[in-house]
Amino acid sequence: MEPHPEPPLGGFDYQPRTRVLFGPGTVSRTGALARELGATRVLLVTDPGIAAAGHADHVSRLLRDAGVAVSCFDRVEENPSTRCVDACLETARRGAVDAVVGLGGGSSMDTAKGCNFLLTNGGRMRDYWGVGKATRPMLPLIAIPTTGGTGSECQSFALITDAETHQKMACGDPKAAARVALLDPELTVSQPPRVTACSGIDAIAHAVETAVTRRRTALSQLFSHEAFRLTVAGFPRVLAKPDDLEARGWMLLGAAWAGTAIENSMLGAAHSAANPLTAQFGITHGHAIALMLPATVTFNAGDPDTAARYAALAAAGGLCDPGMGPEAGAARLAARLADLARAGGLADPPGRRRLPASSLPALADDAASQWTAQFNPRPVTPAHFTALYRAALPWDEEA
Repeated sequence: MEPHPEPPLGGFDYQPRTRVLFGPGTVSRTGALARELGATRVLLVTDPGIAAAGHADHVSRLLRDAGVAVSCFDRVEENPSTRCVDACLETARRGAVDAVVGLGGGSSMDTAKGCNFLLTNGGRMRDYWGVGKATRPMLPLIAIPTTGGTGSECQSFALITDAETHQKMACGDPKAAARVALLDPELTVSQPPRVTACSGIDAIAHAVETAVTRRRTALSQLFSHEAFRLTVAGFPRVLAKPDDLEARGWMLLGAAWAGTAIENSMLGAAHSAANPLTAQFGITHGHAIALMLPATVTFNAGDPDTAARYAALAAAGGLCDPGMGPEAGAARLAARLADLARAGGLADPPGRRRLPASSLPALADDAASQWTAQFNPRPVTPAHFTALYRAALPWDEEA
């Protein structure tokens, strides 16, 4: 008997908002593309590391050579806060800009989008927490990722932390999506090894989580599977040989496709569990994801349908034969994710420290309140998150 594919899940209305250009040297088209969008005065948003690597100066020259004036904000912080967005907004207003370029990792693109919300629609970031809160048009955005990680270049959301409450706010609107995403793998070669590891495991997690969420569709699963195929093959290669441009391209394109999957499917419990670890213990997002992802896959695989989807994903990534049973396929996936975390030096908490067990109740409550938790394929309560944390991390029962 011929196997039957899983029937399409729900309906979908796919309206690609972002033009995607991929290939070595693609960044050279920045100036021409900005002019195509009608830009005359651009806000370039980046972080100190990207500026130090020379990428910001290079992109600024490309824009100026095309006759576009540039105002540069190069003080983006990791996990950008509302204060960071407000500082960026001051630069944008001084430059009277009519377009935005986000250059860097997800933090740079989130800051660029956040600034775009406030510059065009006014108010504060918390006014846009949720979906579709912008009432006026926004400036055209060109997104140029320098990491194969978040896939923010293909998403309409800005993740901004409230500087007062420390709550991470997902602010989404179709108008916030980049008009153009420039994917140039040459820009990613200069990443430090730890950035390569943390951003790469985040991209892999996006592919894994989007493949099984409650909001997945037949369309999103195409992107999830292709993203996983590219990233699970590229990650070990970029760790072993950072100048492997082909593997860098796989990671960059895979991250973009995973970001596209997020846009159409959302995320799940691994991200919900990771965010409190970042907020409470300062564990870098990608590191926190690496710690929580294998245990989350094992937990979700307790649902037979989800186990089957994990097995299909594992087969798409070449981890097992398509005929392997759901439980075995899901177990193969969880084991490979743990192996990749070890390869990237992300299998233990920073400094191999034990975390205080007294923090578990607050962590679990925070994780259960994260908005991505509602899309996880299995319902997750604070009790479930407590069990996940205990399965994934070492704890000091005396603290």
